[in-house]
Amino acid sequence: QVQLVESGGGLVQPGGSLRLSCAASGFTLDAYAIGWFRQAPGKEREGVSCIGNNDDSTYYADSVKGRFTVSRDNAKNTVYLQMNSLKPEDPGIYYCATDYLGRVVAGTPDYWGHGTQVTVSS
Repeated sequence: QVQLVESGGGLVQPGGSLRLSCAASGFTLDAYAIGWFRQAPGKEREGVSCIGNNDDSTYYADSVKGRFTVSRDNAKNTVYLQMNSLKPEDPGIYYCATDYLGRVVAGTPDYWGHGTQVTVSS
């Protein structure tokens, strides 16, 4: 059974940092891509970043390029999202999801975690 559990969210001041974790179970992490998505109140869910499986290729939304870094630790079956220089427009529930790379990039992966809340406020 595929399971994804996010952690690491919280309250941070603008300019601060958080590292989100996505712990995977029920499948081999390096066989699939992992994507990070976020949804703010009243807004549609948007893709933030993803990391491929075979070559660890990474993708970022323009809004987070240069500030966020996605990485994976296959030994720990965990994917991370390091978020630096957080801005007031970054808050939301952050979800990780997995599937084949094409579906993750398209925003339609089949397997999702329950999300972790990120709040940016002074």
